[in-house]
Amino acid sequence: RECLRFLGAREGVEIHYDGDLPARSGLGSSSAFTVGLLHALHGLNGKMPSKRQLALDAIYVEQERVRACVGFQDSVNAAYGGLNRIDFRSSEDFSVAPVVLPPGVEADLQRHLMLFYTGEARDASEVAQDQVRLTPLREAELTAMQEMVPLAVEKLACGDMVGFGEMLHEGWKLKKSLSPKITTSAADLIYGRALAAGATGGKLTGAGGGGFFLLFAPPERHGDIRAALTGFLEVPFRFESDGSRVIYYAPDGERDDGAVAYQ
Repeated sequence: RECLRFLGAREGVEIHYDGDLPARSGLGSSSAFTVGLLHALHGLNGKMPSKRQLALDAIYVEQERVRACVGFQDSVNAAYGGLNRIDFRSSEDFSVAPVVLPPGVEADLQRHLMLFYTGEARDASEVAQDQVRLTPLREAELTAMQEMVPLAVEKLACGDMVGFGEMLHEGWKLKKSLSPKITTSAADLIYGRALAAGATGGKLTGAGGGGFFLLFAPPERHGDIRAALTGFLEVPFRFESDGSRVIYYAPDGERDDGAVAYQ
């Protein structure tokens, strides 16, 4: 509704939405939806926004019009795509720098990752609100997490998968300390079993509180981890490099069915 109001939709619009994953799962589905819908509506108005403008529009709709307690990163990730270092100074002041890896390293990174569904859906706003409330008391932890960013990028650039996995583990321990709502008993069970079966790191995606657990492990240990996590759904995935795209655009309704834009 707010996307339609924001871009001044006045004529009839038919919107079809298809998603591969459940909502409230920590994978940025709400921001991806907002970015995709805004992109299609811009196309309907005969405009093709830049990735930055698309991210800014989505942040504005989610935070100022819907009043959702969400971060900026999901909107930026959905708009830009790819593997990036994103530095935030405010909602309108951010920079996106692609992380360029040597040949083969990105594929190796992909091979080390596994994604499991905890079976628990949650409202990210509730978890985020609690984290925001406690943020003034967690300056040391947040500083430590921020200082890990260039080191993690350096580990990836060198192809040091062991070191990167260990940093992911340390980062998850720091994140859990930000709020008691970030982890759950199911998530702790998944992580404990995964570590025992050979994983070196991992984290709940998104704000936490449920959803998906991303695990980092040597490919040769994936079979052991799957066996240890029998009963939890594993979801295969691949990196995406393009971000939001309009895959069909006919500004004058040239198709017989009158379609204008598909996202």
